[in-house]
Amino acid sequence: MFIKEDIIYVGVNDHDIDLFEGMYDVPEGMSYNSYIIKDDKIAVMDSVDLKFGQQWIDNIKKELGDRKPDYLVVQHMEPDHSANIDRFAKEFPEAKVVSSMMAFTMMKKFFATDYSDRRVVVKEGDTLNLGEHELKFIAAPMVHWPEVIMTYETKDKILFSADGFGKFGALDIEADWACEARRYYFGIVGKFGAQVQALLKKAASLDIQVICPLHGPVLTENLSYYLDLYNTWSSYGVESEGTFIAYTSVYGNTKKAALLLKEKLEAKGCPKVAIADLAREDMAESVEDAFRYGKIVLATTTYNGDIFPTMREFINDLTERGYQKRKIGIIENGTWAPVAAKCIKARFENSKDITFADTTVTINAALDDKALEALDCLADEMK
Repeated sequence: MFIKEDIIYVGVNDHDIDLFEGMYDVPEGMSYNSYIIKDDKIAVMDSVDLKFGQQWIDNIKKELGDRKPDYLVVQHMEPDHSANIDRFAKEFPEAKVVSSMMAFTMMKKFFATDYSDRRVVVKEGDTLNLGEHELKFIAAPMVHWPEVIMTYETKDKILFSADGFGKFGALDIEADWACEARRYYFGIVGKFGAQVQALLKKAASLDIQVICPLHGPVLTENLSYYLDLYNTWSSYGVESEGTFIAYTSVYGNTKKAALLLKEKLEAKGCPKVAIADLAREDMAESVEDAFRYGKIVLATTTYNGDIFPTMREFINDLTERGYQKRKIGIIENGTWAPVAAKCIKARFENSKDITFADTTVTINAALDDKALEALDCLADEMK
């Protein structure tokens, strides 16, 4: 696949993977992207996952013919992008390895060598001239590892964005970008909103015509759409007006309340109501929806003097990713001593700009007239 006449894709698609990073369901597979820039000097941009090493090397050789790469640029040391550095180094012994100093420190941990005899250490603002193409390096610490650099190619105005602007899914399957990019972002990068904001400020000074991420498709059109979404996500802004209801239910009564609230919200004109059973639906998708909408309702049972474990896991996923700037409604259930609302509020004590609805719906085992009235009031607040 040609990105430009002399910039070629040499990555791979993985359809054998079931869980990315051991936890994210990826039914449409995953891509590990790598690129070649052909010029007076040849640079290969990043490696691929370990099990695709030979395929990657074959892709490089097929595109280069009799020529050999001069550089391997390593932007990110996570193994799905760096596992074949040593294989590359042995296959092309004359090639130099270009990366940040911290990345070379990590390489020694992974490969027992930091390539001191062939390394080129780069930092913010450094450049590498290939001929007509010049690479300018941009430090991107904690997006989402500390060693990350990104690369701006000045001739064709391409941003090689490491894990930024990535998404779940292999490249040979057509899928909506935003859905799986959002799930990817909030699952993997979401904790580091401030660092992404800092990166976007740097990107604003560049004339970017193409974005080449390490996962997902090359972005070539309407780049403001992707940049604007990243700005919204990383600033914890509201992407879509509406309310997300996340619930857990043991015997069905809390589920009944959650579904009834959905009906009431829709009847009152709420622009969008999304709902998820946390015990049965993909947790990463629920996290994605919690960040997508400006309002969320947490409906759960009191369980062992706390909240139901799946709800506890969900809230932990939100708070460790910096959940903020949201309004939260609560439905609690407890037959003899409901404390779920109290426990939920305690878990958001250190979160910024969280507002709780004035109405807390308390269910004592099953819905009664008092709980139904409270549900109506909560719908008025969360519509």
